[in-house]
Order: sequence, then C-alpha cells, then structure tokens
Amino acid sequence: MSSIVDALYEIKYHPFEYGAYLASFYTAVGEAENNFLFAPLVIPLCSHHVFGKTISGAVFGEKKQSSIWSIFNDRTKLYDLQERIDGFQALTEQCIQYCLVNDWLSVNEHSLALRACDESGSVFTNQKSAEKLGRLFSGHSVVEIYAFLGVKPR
Repeated sequence: MSSIVDALYEIKYHPFEYGAYLASFYTAVGEAENNFLFAPLVIPLCSHHVFGKTISGAVFGEKKQSSIWSIFNDRTKLYDLQERIDGFQALTEQCIQYCLVNDWLSVNEHSLALRACDESGSVFTNQKSAEKLGRLFSGHSVVEIYAFLGVKPR
C-alpha cells in the first residue's frame, strides 16, 4: 500500500513542476546574502492549502503593499510548517538541481546566494505565488523570516 502512496506523491510533487516555483521565487527575491536558506520555505508555503492562496493574493502597488505580517497574520495556521519543510526537503534539493541544470538559477559561492539567470535559453512558466513570496521576503534577512515563521533550518 505504501508504494501506491509513494507513487501518487511523486506524481503530484516532482521537480519538473516545482522547479519553476524556485526559479520564480529567486527571480523576485534578489541576491541577498545567504538567500539559499530560503529555498526550503518556498514549496511548503506555496503549496500550503491556506497560505498558497493568501500569498497569491498579495498586493504590491503604490497605495497598498502586502507584508509578511499581513499575509501571515494568523500564524496558528502554520502549525505544520516545520513538518512540511522536513517532508519537502528532498523535493527542494531535486528542484534546485533541476533549476541549475536548466540554467534557471546560478549559485554565488561567496555569499551563499541563488540568483535567477537572465540569459537562460530554457524558459519556465512563472509561478505567481512563488514570485509574490519572493517579493514578500525581499528586504528581510533569513534569520528574520525563520524567526517570524517559527521554524528552524536543518
């Protein structure tokens, strides 16, 4: 029975689908120092049944700006985020490899940062929720985000 569950999981969650989420996120977040540590948060938050929709509805305009405080205002709904981060760890690693192979992302070894490649010949479908999550996280440090969400990097 577990092989059926594993097969269904792999059909739904695979790097060919979620690699675009990481590439979209790093297109928007910018090249902050240690932004590599944001990667484990992208898939769990964007695929979350509550916050995935909330993140997609984030607004970035001149008159109204969403923030991490307005999007994640009820953090009790994030009770399972640490488990989701741990559960999606292997998928996140596969997605990073997939993005690197396709030249969607590149690594800056000195600042431990991922950044989107502008000259990529291979295009990905931009994922709005991941891009908006990147805009929400830009301007904040990795430590701030992890402390705010109440999770620990592993």
